[in-house]
Amino acid sequence: MCKLRRGPSPDTDHAGTLILYFQPPELLIKNTPALQHMNQILHILFIFLPFLWAFGTLPPPDALFLWAMEQVLEFGLGGSSMSTHLRLLVMFIISTGTAVTSYFIPSTVGVVLFMTGLGFLLSLNLSDPNFVFKHSMTRNRVETKAQTSPRALERQFLWKEFLLHVIVLVLALLEASLLHHFAGFSQISKSSSQAVVGYILMLLLIILWILREIQSVFILGIFRNPFYPKDVLTVTVFLGKQAKLLRAGIVRRILLTLVSPFAMIAFLSLDNSLQRLHSVSVSIGFTRAFRMVTCILQVWQNTENALLETAIVSALHLLISSKDLWWNRNLNTGMRLLLVGIIRDRLIQFISKLQFAITVLLASWKEKKQHRTTTTTLCILNVIFFPFVLVIIVFSTLLSSPLLPLFTLPVFLVGFPRPTRSWPGAVGTAACVCEDTIYYDQMVPRLTAALQTAMAGGCLGLLLPGSHYLGRFQDRLIWIMILERGYTYCCINIKGLELQETSCHTAEARTVDEIFEGAFEQEYSKVCSLNEHFGNVLTPCTILPVKLYSDARNVLSGIIDSHENLKSFKGDLIKVLVFILLQYCSKRPSKQNFHKTESKGETSLIVLPPSSCPRSPEDTHSFNSQTFNDWSDDIFDDEPTVQKGKNRLNDLPGTTIHLPGSVDSQKIDNLSTGTISENSLYKAVMLGYPAIDKGKQGSMAYISLTEFSSLHSHLVSLPEEWRSSCVPNSRMKEMSSLFPEEWYQFVLSQLECFHSEMASAALEEISKDKVLKDFYVHTVMTCYFGLLGIDNMVPTPGHILRVYGGVLPWSSALDWLTIKPELFQLALKAFRYTLKLMVDKASLGPTEDFEALNSCLEEYESDWYIGLVSDEKWKEAVLQEKPCLFSLGYDPNMGVYTGRVLTLQEELIQVGKLNTEAVRGQWANLSWELLYATNDDEERYSIQAHPLLLRNLTVQAAEPPLGYPIYSSEPLPVCQC
Repeated sequence: MCKLRRGPSPDTDHAGTLILYFQPPELLIKNTPALQHMNQILHILFIFLPFLWAFGTLPPPDALFLWAMEQVLEFGLGGSSMSTHLRLLVMFIISTGTAVTSYFIPSTVGVVLFMTGLGFLLSLNLSDPNFVFKHSMTRNRVETKAQTSPRALERQFLWKEFLLHVIVLVLALLEASLLHHFAGFSQISKSSSQAVVGYILMLLLIILWILREIQSVFILGIFRNPFYPKDVLTVTVFLGKQAKLLRAGIVRRILLTLVSPFAMIAFLSLDNSLQRLHSVSVSIGFTRAFRMVTCILQVWQNTENALLETAIVSALHLLISSKDLWWNRNLNTGMRLLLVGIIRDRLIQFISKLQFAITVLLASWKEKKQHRTTTTTLCILNVIFFPFVLVIIVFSTLLSSPLLPLFTLPVFLVGFPRPTRSWPGAVGTAACVCEDTIYYDQMVPRLTAALQTAMAGGCLGLLLPGSHYLGRFQDRLIWIMILERGYTYCCINIKGLELQETSCHTAEARTVDEIFEGAFEQEYSKVCSLNEHFGNVLTPCTILPVKLYSDARNVLSGIIDSHENLKSFKGDLIKVLVFILLQYCSKRPSKQNFHKTESKGETSLIVLPPSSCPRSPEDTHSFNSQTFNDWSDDIFDDEPTVQKGKNRLNDLPGTTIHLPGSVDSQKIDNLSTGTISENSLYKAVMLGYPAIDKGKQGSMAYISLTEFSSLHSHLVSLPEEWRSSCVPNSRMKEMSSLFPEEWYQFVLSQLECFHSEMASAALEEISKDKVLKDFYVHTVMTCYFGLLGIDNMVPTPGHILRVYGGVLPWSSALDWLTIKPELFQLALKAFRYTLKLMVDKASLGPTEDFEALNSCLEEYESDWYIGLVSDEKWKEAVLQEKPCLFSLGYDPNMGVYTGRVLTLQEELIQVGKLNTEAVRGQWANLSWELLYATNDDEERYSIQAHPLLLRNLTVQAAEPPLGYPIYSSEPLPVCQC
């Protein structure tokens, strides 16, 4: 051991010379009592290291490093747990530099100003100064359409926020410096100025505690709050009954954000401990104290905890008057605050761990599925060796490590110390994304806004980093974790759990529903009732009104298979096609050139591909022979499934051979992209037509088109490529009588482009244009034949389901539609609108006149998305927050047709607080089981349903790959401005 020494020694004759000599480590240990004790402890610890590793108590180096850094930052430097490792490292370095710098400031006033200012700045969310604006704009993107540019709004908001922060900081600096400079320092007594401020702090603590507890449904999680609204079922009723509680929340917010911080600044500025400047304990203690109290405007965690600690220290000052006691003799106010803060944190952890251990023990004894011979023995052993179990709980509390129940049985171990976030990966980077993820994605911005109000009012109780909350709405489960808190913000992570109903998921979700129903929907006869589910890890807190999609699923078997409804479906389909095409053509940009002939009687010709229309207009036998045998529903098998196994040659890559006499069912995918090869759509064998010799050009079909009689017809004219028809003329003439001419004239009159007075004459001319009408007749009827078939039979429920899903029977009309992707999508949309109209008419009654029908279709166009859940446009509609969505389905297990309706409206999300240590303990057990016991069985014991511990839901909420949430947000700062 190398040692540096100044002074005379036997090795030199010159006094005062620096001498470097070596001392054996054994001699140094013997001469230092502290090192002797440390040496003995380490010798004992090294013996148990293999056992600690086997039981999962020995932490990995990265977890140990982050845990130690987090503990020092939170208790030694007054910081907070951070949402990312980088933020934790940066904040630790800056806070350490602040404490060191304050040690070298020669003036007491300078120390006070420096700590107050730096504490205020370090408590801001400096990494994202405009997050409030971004989140508020996201929440209001549908409700408001601001005329001002977003950049101007952002600049205006940032200036207001910046000005508010500057004002608060200046007032805090003025108060701290003036009180410290002009007020005299004296020993605390019952009549001193610091004691008076202490009385104010104790009074504020009691008032804030009362105002916080009455915001929640249960007081202390045990007694029913008599002031909380009872039997809340709708948003309007809840908001009306909660008005008084909201006023109390506003009062609490003012006291917590303005009054309490300035009162604590006054208490600390008047303390005589600041007279002893050059002391490491003073620097560390007061840096932490001022770091908390100067988070003035709105601090989620620090201000309330700092108020509690300061009030306790003030009370002990008044109670312990003897100067000879260790509390007054060896500790200054800063170190007292530090000690009280550590005791407060560890006491909360101990109570939570003890409650978790008792819950596991009782669940193993009471639950029938858990009650076995082995569990009975374990319960008896826990009772006998309760002091030993208590020692394990205390040791876990001191290390701030999770209490690990082995396989969720009453066998308790000490998990290794780890950071508050529990998992090494970055928050929100991994999730098991599926079709249901989009509903959480839409809900999160609005849920964040609702959480902001609830947290500000104290509805969610005492907020701590690492706290977990569970929200429930219909089949959705929302997992909320607090990652970080600071000045005017709280950083959270929101996860969405799967919606699929498994046995374990359903069992625990039913328990969650029972807990929330008993808290929010049950009438209580007594004024102050008890929480019936007190032993559960979930404690109901409050209800949050959030605008989200309400999911309703109905059985349509009595509607979609009604012969009368199916018969009226045919006539409605033609009307809806007319409406859709006229609306589209009136709004589309006119890009085509309208050819004018030199003479009035001259005609123009459109050349069609040989396979897109019949060779002879009168040859209808081939079209009549195209029956939909594969599509007809057999009376013994009405399940709408497309027969497979036919035309196996088509399954080969690059093969498009069609067997003679076969009828294909085609599913049209990605037509909106317009990337379908035209040649590939003409390879189908047209039955009844002669083959074309190689090298010869096939016969062309010509349709004579007369020019429009009105110069304004181009405003609603069809694209030229849509004006052709591949239906035989005889069939077209026969079916043209079905075209609703009066409805056609009515829809024309309702178009927006004809609402002005000058356009009335143009509308009259267009309505008399027979050429334009003939174009619409041919296009509408061709789409009609392509959707329902040329035989004009009443569609079956199976046929409607398949066409609704985009699977159409093969026909020449389908070939004609497939080369026009835009028209195909419009026809498919018209078909889906017609189905929704049929359901509405069966439920709400028939439409009385054209105006009612037109308004109904306009509502579909503006407020509805009608399609498939698997469509990309469905997801886009959810993110764009379309008011309503509809989808048709079929349940093969029940043999019924189903309808799914999503409605965007204000709904109530029930939120409860989870036992933090129960979550950490089960996550620690999951990690131990998969990493140490290598139990990767999909049906392992740790994911089975456990109603009291919510074990399956807790495992789902873990970070992938150990858990499987379907949605996980990035760290979300919740603003409190």
